[in-house]
Amino acid sequence: MALMESTMVPLGTPCPPFTLPGVDGRLWSRDDFHTPALLLVIMCNHCPYVQAVDGRLNTLARAYAGRCAVVGINPNDAVAYPEDSFEAMRQRARAQGYAFPYLWDEDQTVALALGAVCTPDFFLYDAHRHLVYRGRLDDNWKDAANVTRQELKEALDAVLAGDPAPEVQHPSMGCSIKWAAR
Repeated sequence: MALMESTMVPLGTPCPPFTLPGVDGRLWSRDDFHTPALLLVIMCNHCPYVQAVDGRLNTLARAYAGRCAVVGINPNDAVAYPEDSFEAMRQRARAQGYAFPYLWDEDQTVALALGAVCTPDFFLYDAHRHLVYRGRLDDNWKDAANVTRQELKEALDAVLAGDPAPEVQHPSMGCSIKWAAR
């Protein structure tokens, strides 16, 4: 497991278009989401950093339903990491009761277009689908009981109120994306 930090893509960057298959059997596109905010989460099944925040992410998705679409996207190479295969994604989504679409970026084009480097990597877009926050979920990835700042939630609340997201944004950290040989 190689620990990485997100690259802090420039704020204002437009959300790239995408159409990806979901574990629910549906094809999902960026333009399917009509909420005032859109949160794309680069994630996977096997990363302990993702596993540690699964419950918090699910809670966030439920709390902001109708106001912010939360979308999980798995770009990991399933050939080298079969625990991140599409079938394994279905099983994990079912077992975790994901309250959000979990999509497969098999060719990794969406992760590349986002500038993602780790799992989890969070990208929050406003109603115009411009990047307003990229950083960590909160200040304690490992232990929800020790979280003192919910930074992504703070950014989301600001954006939904029509205010700018906080200027100070700390990178997310996690496992490196498992890129396919190119």
